[in-house]
Amino acid sequence: MNNGSVKDAYKEIFKSYENPSLEKHIQKIKELDTYLPYSSTFFCVTNTQDLSFEFISKNIKACLGVDKNELKARGMRYFWSKMHPDDLELWLKALNELMNFTLNNTSIDDRKKMSYTWNYRLKNAKDNYVNVIQNTTPLEFDSDDKPIIGLAHYTVLDSKIKLDITATAKILNANSEYETIYFNNFSQKLLSDGISNRERDIIRLLLLNKSSKAIAENLSISSHTVDTHRRNILKKLNISSTGELVALLKLKNTII
Repeated sequence: MNNGSVKDAYKEIFKSYENPSLEKHIQKIKELDTYLPYSSTFFCVTNTQDLSFEFISKNIKACLGVDKNELKARGMRYFWSKMHPDDLELWLKALNELMNFTLNNTSIDDRKKMSYTWNYRLKNAKDNYVNVIQNTTPLEFDSDDKPIIGLAHYTVLDSKIKLDITATAKILNANSEYETIYFNNFSQKLLSDGISNRERDIIRLLLLNKSSKAIAENLSISSHTVDTHRRNILKKLNISSTGELVALLKLKNTII
């Protein structure tokens, strides 16, 4: 797939109307960026209407060796040109399905509480491919309440790690905990079939070393329900302990 085809497909996925106001959001983000330490994560404000970056944090240089001023000037198409060609079609499919899910399965109010995650490989300034995990939270919406401006966080991982191409949509609940409402593994079916979204949330929290009591509080369910889900997860995956679950996910390099 060439860059022109990518542009057309991306524009179709995010086709929208009207120009939102971003000044306050960007100013706050700029102020925050000044004080953040250097790390393996950078963030941007993305604009899917004109395929531009409204803001790029300083950490992109440390993460990818890319000059943020050049990237800002050249926009998303330049960024895509660095993506691994084998990941382009899966990446576009993931974005398209996430957008379709959002428009067809979430209310207007819920869209303002969403967070989306997907991943791909990107070439850095040394011409080496690295793994990028992108998490985007909508900031602004068009007249049809379609998310068009996002705060995107990018985590860069070593290229030796082989990651499946996955996409996830989560919604913020009353306890300020993100709950999974959509997941798809575009590389294989592990944890795509048979594991429910609620079980996936419990897996994610178990990997953070949360106890059943803490998970219950985060997800507004009882500890008994958590324990039932834990038993079902182990049974479905034919494993005997949470330790085996962690090892399985590390072996398969699956993002949940």
